[in-house]
Amino acid sequence: MKLSARTVLLSLVLGTSAVMVAGCSNDPDLDITKLSAQAEPADKLYDEGLANLNAGKISEAQRKFDAVDRQHPFSEYSRRALVMSTFIKYRQGDNEGAIQSGDRYMKLYPQTKDAAYVQYLIGLSYAKQIPVVTQDQRASARTIEAMMKVVNEYPTSEYVDDAQTKIRMARDNLAGKEMQIGRYYQERKEYLAAISRYRTVVEQFGNTNQVEEALARLVETYYSLGLVDEAQTAAAVLGHNYPDSVWYKDSFALLQSKGLAPQENQGSWISRAGKKLILGES
Repeated sequence: MKLSARTVLLSLVLGTSAVMVAGCSNDPDLDITKLSAQAEPADKLYDEGLANLNAGKISEAQRKFDAVDRQHPFSEYSRRALVMSTFIKYRQGDNEGAIQSGDRYMKLYPQTKDAAYVQYLIGLSYAKQIPVVTQDQRASARTIEAMMKVVNEYPTSEYVDDAQTKIRMARDNLAGKEMQIGRYYQERKEYLAAISRYRTVVEQFGNTNQVEEALARLVETYYSLGLVDEAQTAAAVLGHNYPDSVWYKDSFALLQSKGLAPQENQGSWISRAGKKLILGES
């Protein structure tokens, strides 16, 4: 039996299609379930993410929120999913992931109602990485930067009070690091290098818990250099601002043992810094 050209062509097309379908069904790299998942509506994926989160299925919730963001970019549900994704990463201890996710949100949606919360999460993620004072304090500096954005850009948000608390904590750590380095130099009698660190604390971190010791160490280091006038000024400023401080009692005793007493030189940088301490500036 002869076959027409049209019949042959149709057979070839159908045969080729069958081979392609068979090949797809046997392709180990093709996940048909993923193809169907891509068609899920944004609201359904988002609601499933919330349901999993409420059920304690954190990883599954993360997958759902990521799917919203991936499959429905720039939609309202994508925006909300990015907030939830940032929150989950923070809660799971993935601080770097939370920061990256949060930064992306802030670039895309800086004026939205959730922006203050996301910026706060970024700050918390940095704060979680703050190490002991003897270690590198870059996380402290970044915590301050992130939380200052909460305070300055979203001053009426509910996160401002805690943001300010985290800023004070981070500043204490930065000042503590300066003190550690200053003591290191002082122990080695590198007094000028030590004074530089103590001065940084007094001038830049005057409202931290490190300033009393910094002033007392200035008394010691200036006296060791023979700069008695500056030593007396440091003691006077310390006594004026913190009269009940143990550090002031030690400084007073040191000067007294040398026949000296606290006496402020108004022209000294220490005196100028002391006036800012009174005003609570730093």
